[in-house]
Amino acid sequence: MSGLLKNSVGEKGKSSPEHFPKYSGAFWEMPRSNQILLPKAKKSYLCLIMGRILAIDYGRKRCGLAVTDTLQIVPGGLCTVATHELLTYLKGYIDKEDVSQVIIGHPRQMNGADSESMRYIRPFIEKFKQEFPQLPLEMVDERFTSSLAQRSIREAGIKKERRQKDKGLVDEVSAVIILQTYLDQRHF
Repeated sequence: MSGLLKNSVGEKGKSSPEHFPKYSGAFWEMPRSNQILLPKAKKSYLCLIMGRILAIDYGRKRCGLAVTDTLQIVPGGLCTVATHELLTYLKGYIDKEDVSQVIIGHPRQMNGADSESMRYIRPFIEKFKQEFPQLPLEMVDERFTSSLAQRSIREAGIKKERRQKDKGLVDEVSAVIILQTYLDQRHF
């Protein structure tokens, strides 16, 4: 589970950074890649296990998905899913992966008002909250993400033929941009 704190005191009581990895009887313990050591007491440390952040670029036909690494630093494209299959896909993905938060693009007009697309997104958000009440859901302004995604794809050298064939690529890259926007805006 994400955000869990685990005590990492070994049987011998040696868990300071100088003694890590520690011997716990039968084997040496190393922190997993998604654990961060936090000081707890004089001779013990806590490991904070972080889950991935999942971003959704919601569309009427397709939805682009992106996720962070387990340290919530680097975003990457996950896939594009047909909108009518999105909840089913998310159930399977969230069961397999440790997801601690979900971000969804908030379509707005230039004056800041909600765009017409919000009438399709609101019902999805309600279904999502019913299906995953434990997961925080946050909306991030997604103005210009599609045009930024198209420009990024062109600058990456992807040929026009492939861009026209793979329409989901723009949605996936848009989800990465939404996720990067969220990561840039959050404060620690």
